[in-house]
Amino acid sequence: MTEFDFIRLYLQCQQQDSELVLGIGDDAAIIRPRNGYDLHFSTDMLVGGTHFFPDVAPADLAHKVLAVNLSDMAAMGARPRWALLSVALPELNKDWLTAFCDALFTLAARFGVTLIGGDTTKGNWVFNVNIIGETPYQQALRRDAAQAGDDIWVSGLLGLAAAALDRHWNKVTLPATVFAQCEERRLRPEPRVALGQELLSLAHAAQDISDGLAQDIGHILKASKVGAEINADLIPTLTALAQQPSLTVAQLRHWLLAGGDDYELVFTATPAQREAIIAAAERTHTPVTRIGVITTGTQLHLHDHAGNVIQLQQQGFDHFG
Repeated sequence: MTEFDFIRLYLQCQQQDSELVLGIGDDAAIIRPRNGYDLHFSTDMLVGGTHFFPDVAPADLAHKVLAVNLSDMAAMGARPRWALLSVALPELNKDWLTAFCDALFTLAARFGVTLIGGDTTKGNWVFNVNIIGETPYQQALRRDAAQAGDDIWVSGLLGLAAAALDRHWNKVTLPATVFAQCEERRLRPEPRVALGQELLSLAHAAQDISDGLAQDIGHILKASKVGAEINADLIPTLTALAQQPSLTVAQLRHWLLAGGDDYELVFTATPAQREAIIAAAERTHTPVTRIGVITTGTQLHLHDHAGNVIQLQQQGFDHFG
């Protein structure tokens, strides 16, 4: 199979899209954006040995490759529309490619995303997605709009992906049932796109949690020039994981605050929006939890229920750290 056979047989699956003038098959795609909307552009790269294990199932890899980019759109409250996929593969294996592309297009169809281009080359397992989304004019969620007095919320459960990774590296032991639930979150994160769009009229600032809660909310604090108080004991996680007798409190808190790979949302909103946010969470079938408050100043302060200060050795993942 040649590179062009791969593109023609596996990737050139045009979906109906009124704004897509020209998709895969030319030197560039053509999009005619709608009046009254802002476009959002984001990209994420996954590298074998860093972001995924070499023996990962192709369907799981395809899901994550696209899901982490959908999560960026969710954090802006954007509707994802189009994606470009660039890949470096050591070989073109038909069975592997079929499983990968079936899962990729299944997730893309679920969120209304059309694949409009990209690039392919022979290399050692690299996947890069460029994603484009849209929000109504000047309504996007941003990092620089948090205000003192805002509640801090998170979606879903945190720490599961980090726990699964530590189990892979034999740093911890977990019962098979608990590990399976953590591994499912690591392999197949759920992009909170619907919640993000609901938050457009409710939240001030938002960010997706990819590198660790403490580090990622730090981006909001820096952009908004504010501080935060977070009660670590309020951060939601899998009950069965938190109750493992072999885990130390420090280990669990590291997963929750600095583990990363969660792809949940952290967002801020005025207390007056609490009921509306809970209603939005129910409409989108997304659990949300209030974990703290935005403060004046510029520092992030972490504590437990008793008011004890929590110090972190690291706040999140750094590729060059």
